[in-house]
Amino acid sequence: MRISRSFFFLFPPFSSVLQNTSFCSTTHSKPKNLSLAPGLHLHLLIPPATPPHHLYRHHRFSIASPAPPSSAQTTTPSSFLPRQPRAAIIDREAPAESAVYQRIEFLSRLEQATAGMAILALPMVISFLKPQACSLSLFRSVIGVNPSRFRVTRRHFRRTTVSAISNSAFQQQHQHSSTEPNSEPPRKPLALTFSKLFSGSRCIFHLFSSLVTFFSVSNSDYWASVGCAVMQCSNTEVGAGTMNPLTFLRVLGPEPWNVAYVEPSVRPDDSRYGENPNRLQRHTQFQVILKPDPGNSQDLFIRSLSALGINISDHDIRFVEDNWESPVLGAWGLGWEIWMDGMEITQFTYFQQAGSLQLSPVSVEITYGLERILMLLQGVDHFKKIQYADGITYGELFSENEKEMSAYYLEHASVHQLHNHFDLFEAEARSLLALGLAIPAYDQLLKTSHTFNILDSRGFVGVTERARYFGRMRSLARQCAQLWSTTRESLGYPLGTVSEPAHSTSTQQFLEAETKTVLDDTRSFVLEIGTEELPPLDVIYGGEQLEGLLLQLLDKQRLGHGKIQAFGTPRRLVPTYAFYQIFVENLSTKQSEREIEVRGPPFQRLLMGRENLRRPLRVFAVDTMCLWTHYLERLMVRKTEYVHIHVKEAARLTSEILSEELPGIISKLSFPKSMRWNSQVMFSRPVRWIMALHGDILVPFTFAGVLSGKLSYGLRNTASAIIQVLSAESYASALMTAGINIAIKGRKQSILEQSNMLAKSVNGHIFVQENLLSEVVNLVEAPVAVLGKFKESFLELPDDLLKMVMQKHQKYFAIIDDSGKLLPYFIAVANGPINELVVREGNEAVLRARYEDAKFFYGMDTRRKFSEFQSQLKGILFHETSADGSQL
Repeated sequence: MRISRSFFFLFPPFSSVLQNTSFCSTTHSKPKNLSLAPGLHLHLLIPPATPPHHLYRHHRFSIASPAPPSSAQTTTPSSFLPRQPRAAIIDREAPAESAVYQRIEFLSRLEQATAGMAILALPMVISFLKPQACSLSLFRSVIGVNPSRFRVTRRHFRRTTVSAISNSAFQQQHQHSSTEPNSEPPRKPLALTFSKLFSGSRCIFHLFSSLVTFFSVSNSDYWASVGCAVMQCSNTEVGAGTMNPLTFLRVLGPEPWNVAYVEPSVRPDDSRYGENPNRLQRHTQFQVILKPDPGNSQDLFIRSLSALGINISDHDIRFVEDNWESPVLGAWGLGWEIWMDGMEITQFTYFQQAGSLQLSPVSVEITYGLERILMLLQGVDHFKKIQYADGITYGELFSENEKEMSAYYLEHASVHQLHNHFDLFEAEARSLLALGLAIPAYDQLLKTSHTFNILDSRGFVGVTERARYFGRMRSLARQCAQLWSTTRESLGYPLGTVSEPAHSTSTQQFLEAETKTVLDDTRSFVLEIGTEELPPLDVIYGGEQLEGLLLQLLDKQRLGHGKIQAFGTPRRLVPTYAFYQIFVENLSTKQSEREIEVRGPPFQRLLMGRENLRRPLRVFAVDTMCLWTHYLERLMVRKTEYVHIHVKEAARLTSEILSEELPGIISKLSFPKSMRWNSQVMFSRPVRWIMALHGDILVPFTFAGVLSGKLSYGLRNTASAIIQVLSAESYASALMTAGINIAIKGRKQSILEQSNMLAKSVNGHIFVQENLLSEVVNLVEAPVAVLGKFKESFLELPDDLLKMVMQKHQKYFAIIDDSGKLLPYFIAVANGPINELVVREGNEAVLRARYEDAKFFYGMDTRRKFSEFQSQLKGILFHETSADGSQL
């Protein structure tokens, strides 16, 4: 019997299976078998009287598989062996000796993979809206709670997961509820969910792939394992995953929301005809939203890189300040660009505002750039060389698409028609808003945004016009956000609400325990505020403020001390943190005693009558904590005689004073831009740990829900990730042992020494700009200089252009010869220990792509005469006048 080399299955819309599984009643008819092949059946659960499937959007899923093993083979090749199946949904009914059965046997091992036919945003939203009415919803599958028994009104997240409630807690609750009278019998959870279906479809490509490809790099399995619902992209062009309604609309309001999805992002302005190694008009993002902030989002991100097979100890991973904003969406947030070996692979943002509305709770957005990550994992220098799947490259699939779409966006798009399209989409959005339809109105807004992006890529949008377009789109985004928020509130917040965790940890018990041993001698004091990555300038500003504020506190509280030093260092890698250190030498263990003179009431009032003498004196004495009136004195002040008393203040312990005053000191720190995370406290970046030691005694206090302790944190890619600090005196040596240089001057000197030595090795000198050096110093805490090289052909571009790209975009130091001419070398400063060869190759590839981009634009500009640019001035408005000729 002849077996064809490949055959093709086209399944019917599988949204019907999902609909009948998740959204209908629990009473089903007998399962019906869909015959896929002789002896191969797929169970479909069809409830009685099921109407036609009227979902406005559904997907089909098809399989085209390679030929099976021949009948002469007795074993299945190892490359065909599937992973451990999660759920068996395929029946086998064929004799083992037939070749057909071998094919069916092979397909049956795909099992859940064949079920991965569709995941739809709309049905998932419907499932979320009515969690208490369905036998299986994603609400239940994600958090492990029977929604008919439990309504979430408060969720506190563990540091190791984004899941709201642990399974053990649910089991205890379920066991307890099942013993109650009149309790309904427990429902057996169904195994099939949207997230599992999607994982199943991805399983197919894992079977046939021996390397990291697009189907494995999406990382959905990892994020699903920590509690995210795996969903799908928007079917309207968006410039980034942020614009998907699964992000923009869902970050609004108090409902929890943990989701992950792949988003093809279309950016006409990034059109390069497929020539640039890193830049495409349509690239692929993987979007993760964590709402509320689980408290360990950076840890979760770094683990996701490890889940992809990235050895983080080999690479230079850093969090570089990126204050993100979207004028179109009326949204902004603070966070970072995440670089790996100099290439931006992810954006990480704490959303503060969306649709011009302040967000509470704050959501965390993690946006991966899949093409760039794959280039690093596969070791290729151009997106065209990426192995999209075994045997086929990214360029073979999409190179022509990049060429033609780039030609459209940059050359042929009709400006007149685009203006008309924008007006039509805007009018349609406003009419839908008037009807109270936020979701379709937002869809029209996305179309206006894409239309504007095409106009912008054509170069027909001036500065003034841009501001006007942004204002029109921002108005639509605000109205969509307000309408969505009103709708969710009217529905009673079906997903529950998230309230801020109560930060009510009392430090009194810790204070009593620590002050049992009173120090006799002066001891050093150290305060370390550990945060996620601080911007370089904030490291300097914060250190200076802390030093001044602490000096004022010590003097005010009569606490003797020696020299006060302030240090600041950013810490990176799993996660990257920054922390301030305040080190005070010879701080006394208690206040110095003092006697003060307190003025009381005028003496004339005491002579009004003997019976009235005692009351004012008694009140005054009690207020001044002196119960003996014979300490009173009469002193003349400005022709009025007053009663005075001398009061002796007892000395308080230093640890007691610092415990009370330090939270106020930290809260006074100000920064150019501050943010909220999981509390209403404002700071430059989230505070994650605090260490405060006076000698070997802990100074307990709480700030932003973080309780001070005796632990510090070092480089996360080393064995000394957690540093136990025994005393304030041993603090500096403990961090030095962990490879951390806490002194800014020390790091600057180390960078200059290493860089000069590397530059001399190629007969050059480093070109140092002081502002760049100051920034790089506060981006690393264990600096390691790495020498890189670029093609000499790029030296044909102007030196100033090449230097600007190196310094502004990549934080590199250029190398020049004795005459000041630029050499084809550069120096990148990484944070060791690293694999220097891997980091060097990565940085060289990034700079090569940057220079290719610069060459592209320089060539486009120089091909045109200067006079040809005059036509673009028509779109720029210099002055606007009213009908009477007056300037507006």
